[in-house]
Amino acid sequence: MPLVPMKQVLDEAAKKGYGVGAYNVNNMEQIQAIMRAASETKSPVIIQASRGALQYSNLIYLQKLMEAAAIENPDIPTVMHLDHGNSLDTCKTAIGLGFTSVMIDASLEADGKTIASYEYNVETTRSVVEYAHERGVTVEAELGCLGGIEDGHGAGIAADDATHLTDPDQAVEFIQKTGCDCLAVAIGTSHGAYKTMRYDKEGNALPPRLALDRVEQVEQKLAAAGYPNYPLVMHGSSSVPPELVDIVNKYGGKMKKTMGIPMQDIQWGIQRGVRKINVDTDGRIAITGAIRKVFAETPEKFDPRDYLKPAREALYELIKQKMIDFGTAGHSGDYKCMSLEEMARTYKK
Repeated sequence: MPLVPMKQVLDEAAKKGYGVGAYNVNNMEQIQAIMRAASETKSPVIIQASRGALQYSNLIYLQKLMEAAAIENPDIPTVMHLDHGNSLDTCKTAIGLGFTSVMIDASLEADGKTIASYEYNVETTRSVVEYAHERGVTVEAELGCLGGIEDGHGAGIAADDATHLTDPDQAVEFIQKTGCDCLAVAIGTSHGAYKTMRYDKEGNALPPRLALDRVEQVEQKLAAAGYPNYPLVMHGSSSVPPELVDIVNKYGGKMKKTMGIPMQDIQWGIQRGVRKINVDTDGRIAITGAIRKVFAETPEKFDPRDYLKPAREALYELIKQKMIDFGTAGHSGDYKCMSLEEMARTYKK
């Protein structure tokens, strides 16, 4: 099975009310872990690479690893997605590499740090949509600004800065003007491990304060405007499990107390139109903990396979549970996957 357009995967998820995890990767072991979890749970999957990941792998290596994942798992609908593309040129590069979906994050200017105007966002997003749709490639856009910084991308604003949350009324107009296929909404989620500055009197981290009502408002306004079941996206959705942080710290790490997005909040969003859930930090913590454990318990080891194998296993266990929790499990065989050429024809209708 070839890599498939993300639009189809998200539209099918909307029909049955589940979410699809989008998991960031940088190397072979991460891709193998994610695909093993997808295969065992029979889940469609979105594998995504940031601009930083593409630079790290020199583009072609990561592309070929993703292609290998699709070849080895022909029964799993697999999307190859660019995360946080910062310009039309970046998206063109990804599309040229065979990515079946791209995100243009024009909520920030091309430097990936400066908050952009609404007009800039509309114009830039529309230019990417026009280019991508001719080739059957899905386009994710963002309205409002997410907190935190990921791979050097982000304005570093506080996650709970309400001035940068998605405006539900503006979301309808934005989709009408740009034609984007799915929309990342800013509701107080944040990139990275440290998503909250809230602590109880004992110093324990509390979950971030999310504007979950915005998800429901956006969904309702889109439905009223003729966009029922429009796919929404939650970025910064790692839960930062304390047991994984404890493993890191037990074996020499120095992660401070933190907390991510509770699974019940993510599931609440899925019930109200969230179809793509981005997960990166949880995987990084799981991998780091597994590697630190090997180094601490068997310091004589020097073969990379001795620590990359348990790292891969830890990530597999994490992703497998995410697929179950998001409701993705069991849906890989629900539909016949479309090619980019077929999707391009649907855009022209």
